[in-house]
Amino acid sequence: MLKFIKHHLDTIAGIGIYPVLSFVIFFTVFIIALLYVRKAARSHIDHMSAMPLADDRSPNEPHPHARP
Repeated sequence: MLKFIKHHLDTIAGIGIYPVLSFVIFFTVFIIALLYVRKAARSHIDHMSAMPLADDRSPNEPHPHARP
């Protein structure tokens, strides 16, 4: 079954760009996520990590450390 699919993919002109393009998109999203985490304030990270455990606020009430 894999030989059947591989043969058809080999006959498509320019198919080699798709693995490179998907890697570039993945790497770009990964770097953006990494920069976001590194740039985030520690108080914001602490607030987000405590959210699943906290029952003292309503879901629609803003938190002082939450970003607008």
